[in-house]
Amino acid sequence: MSDAKPSFGTLSSGKSSSWVQKLQAEWLLLLFAALTIALAVLDPQPLANYRHWLQLPTLAGLMGLLIAIQGICDSGLVQHAAAAVAARAHSLRSLGLLLVAATALLSMVLTNDVSLFLIVPLTLAIGGISNLPVLRMVVLEALAVNAGSTLSPIGNPQNLLLWQHSQLPFLHFVLAMLPAATVMFVLLAAFTWLWLPRDRVSLTPDKIDGQLTSIRLGVGSVLALAGMVLLMEYHRAPLGAGLLLVLFALLARSSLARIDWLLLLTFAAIFLGLGHGTELPLVRNALDRLDFNQPLTLYASGIVASQLISNVPATVLLLDRTPDAIALAVAVNVGGFGVAIGSLANLIALRLAKQPHGLRLLHLVSIPFLLVCAPLVYLAWRWLQV
Repeated sequence: MSDAKPSFGTLSSGKSSSWVQKLQAEWLLLLFAALTIALAVLDPQPLANYRHWLQLPTLAGLMGLLIAIQGICDSGLVQHAAAAVAARAHSLRSLGLLLVAATALLSMVLTNDVSLFLIVPLTLAIGGISNLPVLRMVVLEALAVNAGSTLSPIGNPQNLLLWQHSQLPFLHFVLAMLPAATVMFVLLAAFTWLWLPRDRVSLTPDKIDGQLTSIRLGVGSVLALAGMVLLMEYHRAPLGAGLLLVLFALLARSSLARIDWLLLLTFAAIFLGLGHGTELPLVRNALDRLDFNQPLTLYASGIVASQLISNVPATVLLLDRTPDAIALAVAVNVGGFGVAIGSLANLIALRLAKQPHGLRLLHLVSIPFLLVCAPLVYLAWRWLQV
């Protein structure tokens, strides 16, 4: 029997293989990092432009949300809530509709990304103790935040930007977006009912753990989440993220170690790559040839631009080119469906879920949903304008 130890070369090979696997899993980060570097080499810009494209307040807000939600998950609060919800549900369809409706309603008030940070961990916990098809539910929840946040001026970044830019009254904006949001949610509810199994909820007793492991961490993290959302509302996201980072480093360091920090790097790369790409003269010259006074041209352009560069950059790109903020809002919110990059909320949902083949299933559902939803929303919106 040999006592030989692995050689340094073997250990190095193992570590290299592990890093290669990790990098392969982070293909989105690598793709946008490569795009950012290529644009920086081919079209160098002043440092101030890169700081602007990086959107540090948004990244700070995302970091604060990640910290607070990780604390909630580690406290056992999510598992406690999951056990309570699953025990009261009668069928997978009713449970799915409940989660979809809750996701949509939360996105109107807490924004689309905050809603996902709350609902997706709950969905994963419910899936761990029941027969709920987790990946299907996460895909439905990604669609739900796009539909729900459409109605509210504070539901997502593009609505907030357009609401402030247009200076429309809050209620006026809501009423103007109501036809689009209604069509989206009716389609989503119908699809949820048809797609989820009609089986009864089957619980796995030995996996149910409804006990809070740390009440102090749970309560503190909920308060941290509420404070973070409030500070984001008043444009103080970096302050909130900094405070949470310090507090958790002192009181809950293990939670910080479990945060998906690569998600922050991925979004930083996306912001830099897309921000630079939308400023290229080729892109702007192509837009100058379009007549955005034509409703159908604006509607189609908002959707196509969202599919290529995500709906928030698409809003920034088209904002000064259209006289109708509501028309643009309808277009870019519909553009949140389709490919995953259409809305950054789609990427957040998939990243939080960490389910195999998530991106493929999202596209199998979201692209046909866009093709059905887009003409129906346009007809409803134009009909009510006449």
